[in-house]
Amino acid sequence: MASISIFDHQLPDNTYNLYVVSLDSDDVLTLVTHSPSMVDSWISDIYRIHSRRLHRLVVGLDVEWRPSFNRHVQNPVATLQLCVGRRCLIFQIVRAPYFPDSLIEFLGDGSFTFVGVGIESDVEKLLDDYELEVANVVDLRDLVEEEWGIRELRNAGLKQLAWEVLGKDIQKPRRVTLSRWDNERLSHAQVQYACLDAFLSFEIGRFLNASG
Repeated sequence: MASISIFDHQLPDNTYNLYVVSLDSDDVLTLVTHSPSMVDSWISDIYRIHSRRLHRLVVGLDVEWRPSFNRHVQNPVATLQLCVGRRCLIFQIVRAPYFPDSLIEFLGDGSFTFVGVGIESDVEKLLDDYELEVANVVDLRDLVEEEWGIRELRNAGLKQLAWEVLGKDIQKPRRVTLSRWDNERLSHAQVQYACLDAFLSFEIGRFLNASG
């Protein structure tokens, strides 16, 4: 079983907070915010840190929303998670006053490769809910089949792919999966879960050379 922990910086600002989510030896600096200016700042950092490989940037992407137990009601995306390297953004999109241009341009950059499990349905929901377009997406299951020829993983979830590709045994507690993702303050369990989904997507994409 992978060793997972979270450290809360407990910043005094009510528009954002910083956490370090640790998975074995990897420490992922995680920004949780609904502030457009903090999203600007995170994206600027990514451009600065990865300036030499921007044309081949792999980005782990995932979304969460409050579950609905009424099939006629679909709640909008509540959080958008992005991860590059050891930096993760959890953007509380449902609480944001607007979306910064930097985010629209980042998601729309066709030279980046956004990776995730079932990512097509995630980006379709982003488009339906917020008219946010993601230019270039790759489903990690397609990548595994293409690279390794393992058809049995066509319907695998992230938990199984993390084990098969990275040798990481992680838990995805159902109580967190089905939790209130539209809460003003996310719990430690939610932050950890959301971060790891994006980070593991990035790591699998990087391992399988998603950007070609």
